[in-house]
Order: sequence, then structure tokens, then C-alpha cells
Amino acid sequence: MTYPLWALILIGLAGIGLLLLLIIKFKMQAFYALILTSIVVGLAAGLPLTTIPATDTDPERLGVIQAIIAGVGGTLGSVAVLVALGSMLGKIIELSGGAEALSGTFSRVLGPKRVGMALVIAAGILAIPVFFDAGFIILVPIVFAFSKAAGLNPITFGLPVAGIMLAVHVVVPPHPGIVGGAAILGADVGWITILSLLISLPIGALSYVVAKWINRREFPMLEATREMFESFGSEKSSINAGLKDGEKAPGTGTVLFLILLPLVLIMLGTAVAPAFPAGSFANGLLAMIGQPIFALVVAIAAAMFLLGVRRGWSSAKLGEVMESALPAAATIILVTGAGGAFGRILTETGIGGAVAEALTATGMPVILAAFLISLILRAAQGSATVAISTTAGLLLPAVAALELGPVNTALVAVAIGYGGLGLSHVNDSGFWIVTRYLGLSVKDGLRTWTPLTTILGLAGFLITAALFIVIPAGV
Repeated sequence: MTYPLWALILIGLAGIGLLLLLIIKFKMQAFYALILTSIVVGLAAGLPLTTIPATDTDPERLGVIQAIIAGVGGTLGSVAVLVALGSMLGKIIELSGGAEALSGTFSRVLGPKRVGMALVIAAGILAIPVFFDAGFIILVPIVFAFSKAAGLNPITFGLPVAGIMLAVHVVVPPHPGIVGGAAILGADVGWITILSLLISLPIGALSYVVAKWINRREFPMLEATREMFESFGSEKSSINAGLKDGEKAPGTGTVLFLILLPLVLIMLGTAVAPAFPAGSFANGLLAMIGQPIFALVVAIAAAMFLLGVRRGWSSAKLGEVMESALPAAATIILVTGAGGAFGRILTETGIGGAVAEALTATGMPVILAAFLISLILRAAQGSATVAISTTAGLLLPAVAALELGPVNTALVAVAIGYGGLGLSHVNDSGFWIVTRYLGLSVKDGLRTWTPLTTILGLAGFLITAALFIVIPAGV
């Protein structure tokens, strides 16, 4: 059955509405909600109940379930491995005390008057391998320690720290949302890494400045947070929560080396390998070294030795630490795969193509649509991962039709990521983590955290859009 353009768009909008209803109203788990919505949308848009083989006149048509399987498989081919490896690296750094090492060193180097700036720099670096929720919770004791020493409300240091950590989380691989979006769009993870890191530098500075402007007024601290803050420091292990008695945090240079190692390897493959003739040994070697999976495997091996073996961890403890990273990663991997399934359904049914035609008719640039759709979905259902993967699926036909080069395709993915940064509010788990640890009421959270994430997301998009306009489409 062939539907007109308007009908396909309506089915697509209804599908997104159903997804939001299931997640927001009925509190349905995101993975199941995405799979269920994919089935409903596929059937409503006329996909066959089972795959119809190709004939002399017609191509093969995937059935609803087969399209979902293809979407999950196509998305998770690389995403699952990347997210799992990235989680392991982050967990080793987390439990070794790496956060304290980074924060302490930057604070000493920049001096007591620049503690806020030092914490933002340390948080931005730590956020590369560590998921936002876990990373912010790790840094809370450090934020409390510096806030108490300076006689300040913890929001003074905590707000800009949380801002840059979330900004890095939504656009820098190996975090799941951007990696999943890249897989759906066919964007190069190496270029996304390079571009997102460069854009994150001014975003970090902006997080510090905007948070300072927001903090020009006093915000009352929730009583529960006040009690926790006032009692902070009474326990010996308050700041070294991940360390046992007598165990020292690793050196800052070691932590920086482990975080930057995979990034440098990826950049070698992306930026240096093309300088050598295709098929040459140097080109092949650098291309392999620059694959994100290989780069993370190397970084984890280095972390196992430098943060584990060399510091007295047994092989059993190393195994336990790495194993502990997988449960949280598994949930995110499944949600990302389900987002890929929904994207494949939108493509197979022609809904994605209809959206592409509608965007072309309105004259809206694809880079703007990428940001706005992701921002709306993020605000509606709270999950940046779901927003990014769903937006990528919707825009895949439009991006493919433009025949963009690898750099501009990567910029579209980054724009989608920044859409997933803005408008964090009460349906986002990150909103509750930040507001509760910093002692903010819901009203004050909407006055502080929500504007901060939205300003950072908009700024990130504007920089991304400027690069998209300046760089030729075929690059």
C-alpha cells in the first residue's frame, strides 16, 4: 500500500506522539516503548507482516519484525562494543581516584581564586570517558570540599561543572547517544570526536561564565542537602570514596594520558592516515589504529596496567571493576539499538523520505532541523539518547540525499547531539541528580539548570552551524 506524503508524515508524527505518551504518561521503559512503537508505526505505514522476496519488477520488502531486527543489528554493530569498552575505561578511572587527581592538580596550578575554572576543566576532561550521571556524582565530594573551604554554596562550583559534563556527554564519543546517531547517519566517529572536542573548549568557558551570571543571586539550599553539606568532611573517606585505606589516587599525568590516548589514536586515523597513499602499509596501519574500538582496547590495556597492576590491584579486582561497568552500559546499548530500529522503520516505510521532502519544501536547512527536532524530542521525553537516535533516523534520508562529505555529515550528528543537551527539566534523570546534590528546589532548578543546558546547547549548535556553512558540502 502506498500512502501520500502527508499521510506518511502524519503517521510519523503519531508514532512519535505514541512514543512520548508511553514514556511520559505510562512511565514505560524506553527500550520496550521504542520497539512497541516501531511495530505500530511499521504496520500503520503499510510494511508487510513478513518479508516479501524480491521479484523481477519489485525489490525485497522487509517485514515489520525483520526491519526492526535489521535496525537493531545495524546500529549495534559498532555501538555495543564502543559503549561497553568506553564504560570499562571510565569505570577504571572512576574507581582509581582519577577525579580527585585531576581536580586537585588543576586547582593547585590555577590557584585558589580560579578553583571554579579548575573544576570545570577537570570535569570536562573526566566527562570524556565517564557517563554524566556517574561523573557528576564522583565530583560532588570534591565540589563540596572546595565549596566548604571557600564558604560558598555548592551550586557556585557545581553548576558549571555539571554543565560542561553534560555538554561533553551528548557530543563526544564514546558516549552512547552520539555514537548511536553516528551509526544511523553513517557519520565518521573520528571526525565527530575531533569536531566535538574543539567545540567543547568554548562551551566549557561559556558554562563557567553563564553559571557565574546565574549565581549572582542567592538560591536557598534544600534542608536534606544542607545537612549532607554541613556534615561533609566528618568521614575520613568523604573525598576518596573509591579508594581503600592507604591507597593513593593516581598521578594526574597518568589519568590525562589514559583519557587522551584513545582520542589521539582516533585522530591519527582520521587526520593523518589519508596523507599516505591508499593501500600503503602506513595508511592501513594508521587507519586501523584510528578505529575507535582499537583505540579503546589499547587505552583499557594501558589503564589495567597503570591504574591496576602497578598500583597493586589483583587480576580479580580488575575483572570485578570492568564487570561492574557492564550493567549500566547494557541498558544504554539496548535503548540505542531500539532507537536504531525505530529509525530503520521510518526509513523502510518512507516516513523518513517524506520528512526529507517536507523539509526541502520549507527550505529549512538540514543542520537547523537536526538541532530543533532533537531539542523538541529531548524536552518532550527527557532522554538525550532517545532524542539523538530518533532524530538521526528521521533525518537519514535527507542527509543521504544531500550527499554530504564526512566532515559535514559529522557536523549534522554533532548538531543533533547539541539538541539533546538543551531544555533539561523534570523528565530528565540528570535534572534530579544535579538539583538534589546542589540543594535546589524544582523551581530553582528550572531557573538555573534548565537555562544553563539550553544556552550551552544553543551555543554549541551555533558554532556547529557556522562550521557547516563555512566548510564545503563535499568535505
